Amino acid sequence: MPALCRDCLTGFDAGPRCPVCRSPRVVAHAELRDLSIAHMDCDAFYASVEKRDNPELADKPVIIGGGRRGVVSTACYIARIRGVRSAMPMFQALKLCPDAVIVKPRMQAYAEASRAIRAMMEELTPAIEPLSLDEAFLDLSGTERLHGAPPATMLARLVRRMRDELGLTGSIGLSHNKFLAKIASDLDKPHGFSVIGRAETEAFLRPKPIRLIWGVGAAGQAALDKAGIRTFEDLWRWDRRDLAARFGSMGDRLWHLARGIDNRRVSRDAPMKSISNETTFHEDTGDPDLLDGHLWRMCEKVADRAKAKGLAGRTVTLKLKRADFTLLSRRTTLRDPTQTADTLYRTARGLFDQVGNKGPYRLLGAGLSDLCSAADADRSADLLDPGAAKRRAAEAATDRIRGRFGPDAILKGRALR
Repeated sequence: MPALCRDCLTGFDAGPRCPVCRSPRVVAHAELRDLSIAHMDCDAFYASVEKRDNPELADKPVIIGGGRRGVVSTACYIARIRGVRSAMPMFQALKLCPDAVIVKPRMQAYAEASRAIRAMMEELTPAIEPLSLDEAFLDLSGTERLHGAPPATMLARLVRRMRDELGLTGSIGLSHNKFLAKIASDLDKPHGFSVIGRAETEAFLRPKPIRLIWGVGAAGQAALDKAGIRTFEDLWRWDRRDLAARFGSMGDRLWHLARGIDNRRVSRDAPMKSISNETTFHEDTGDPDLLDGHLWRMCEKVADRAKAKGLAGRTVTLKLKRADFTLLSRRTTLRDPTQTADTLYRTARGLFDQVGNKGPYRLLGAGLSDLCSAADADRSADLLDPGAAKRRAAEAATDRIRGRFGPDAILKGRALR
């Protein structure tokens, strides 16, 4: 069986250790040299960057987030062992891990590390589809002749370079399509390398829980559970037409994914349809101040992403999910496209006020869609809001200061709620 040493990159027949460097970090699979679709996911990315830049944090539990009333952005694996999870209220995280070191996010540092990783990927293949700062799909089909090595070797080289040159680690999932590659990258974290081949796809998937499907949220999971669908084995019992009749387009997608069929290409230039940010609370909340603080932070993140990509949007969406999984969604279309956090927040806040605080809520989200170039964004004067122009100018000045001195140079009071 083909095997690869992840340390010295030697290829050999399967064995418990590399015959050259004796490393036990070996990946072996019958289809190792035949697969070319990969998903690379950095390990606890934000926390890893902080530990790299501050060696004193190396052996300590680290949580990235805000004050006690904020939420956890991410946590290192030491903190995760204690039960800390992303989107958990900070006070709850500190109960589980009272000795944790709390670090405020440094998005500029994370973006810089992400660009360095992306540059390494570009040396392997032009077919890269980023999902966020710390993860991406790669298609290395047809690159073996160029590199003189199969995709598996080049992927192992990528994470070795990340470790040696950037001080960061990542986990690789290698398979024959995007769906399975993403599942594989989560099988052996951190610093893992997992393979799901064509021949084993059905046997691998059948006993697995349906929650492995990326994009099926709590409400979708509840609907599937109501239909008696809890595993891929359950999905196999359904006729394709019956699934489509009950669940619409999602039913047809489920039928294909249950069989490991995913024909989506790794698309470098997939057009962005929307920009959004949402969080699921560890505990349901109806606290108006806490919800308002979350809404502002989300709108600020959405605006920052829009500005970074030179985009603006005309449609603002508010998403709420109650404790009973009832989903509330409200949207409105603006007269002119926007990319400012102020306009996005005020619009989303108006949508929230229309709904009324019918919480408690388990999820809150804000988004911007109907995207276009930012060239003509936020130009028109608002006769009903004469202070809008001043607030936009203040936000632009804030962006310039943050760009020079870091994202924490200026914070609005509501961001601390």
